[in-house]
Amino acid sequence: MTILCVRFQLPPMYEAALPELLGLLEEFTPVVEALPPDGALADLRGAERYFGRGAVELASVIRVRALALYGVDCVIGAGPGPMLARMALRDARPGLTRAVPGGGEREFLAGRPVAALPGVGTATARTLCEYGLDTLGRVAAAPLSTLQRLVGAKTGRELHESAQGVDRGRVVPNGVSRSLAADRPFERDELDPDRHRRALLSAAGELGARLRAVDKVCRTLTLTVRYADRSGTTRSRTLKEPTAHSAALTRAAYDMYEALGLQRARVRSLTLRAEGLTPAEQASHQLTFDPVDEKLRRIEEVADRARAKFGPRAVMPGSLAA
Repeated sequence: MTILCVRFQLPPMYEAALPELLGLLEEFTPVVEALPPDGALADLRGAERYFGRGAVELASVIRVRALALYGVDCVIGAGPGPMLARMALRDARPGLTRAVPGGGEREFLAGRPVAALPGVGTATARTLCEYGLDTLGRVAAAPLSTLQRLVGAKTGRELHESAQGVDRGRVVPNGVSRSLAADRPFERDELDPDRHRRALLSAAGELGARLRAVDKVCRTLTLTVRYADRSGTTRSRTLKEPTAHSAALTRAAYDMYEALGLQRARVRSLTLRAEGLTPAEQASHQLTFDPVDEKLRRIEEVADRARAKFGPRAVMPGSLAA
């Protein structure tokens, strides 16, 4: 076991704390990949040799330090590779590291549904299940040629290797997330367009706050609408300029929603995703003489300072967007 997948139990929208927690991991190894908003991968091969301890022991030390220094608990999965560490994390609990021992990869995977494997989508899982390949153990035992006929040559080969526990992934230091998402599910299927718009307002406000917390801007905004029959519609829009401004994100979200022309649609959830993230310092901002826009930006700055000082709930996301 040389790879840790760590998820810090941060409050929602509190990614600003993640860099400090990544610094904690970097005290053990320089090979750390951020998984915003609240996680990371760490390659401990060098750390195991240097400290003379295994990955599970080092995971315990990391957990204690996170609690002592930052008051943040975490759950940790450990495995020979990133894929297995991520899957182990799903079984982990606070205070206990879930580990996949070297040589026990196939046993760990065997009874799991094929959809549990990262990268296996709904369509691929359905195809495999139709032929009785509903668990990773059965996929691992199937001939490679059979899998390639069912899902294609490249996908079949990768699936066959992964089901057998072959993990060719690697930890990429300083990797950054290319997107952030805000999901707004409804308690019951929602018909009211005004409630849809309020949900979009809240989601756009959350995305703006989260982007500003990590000094990022986004180039593209994507809206996904899920309906009562579990079908969905997705629309994307490239913004006029990269932004983390909540009002601009809200306007784009409203435009995409209105363009769908939903008539009495029973909506189960709305999801906004900010994509094409880049550092804010590298983005240019078109100057405007709109006093309302400038006022909103100043209010956002004050609200962001309040969140940083008093926590993420100091200002409710979306309350400042227009």
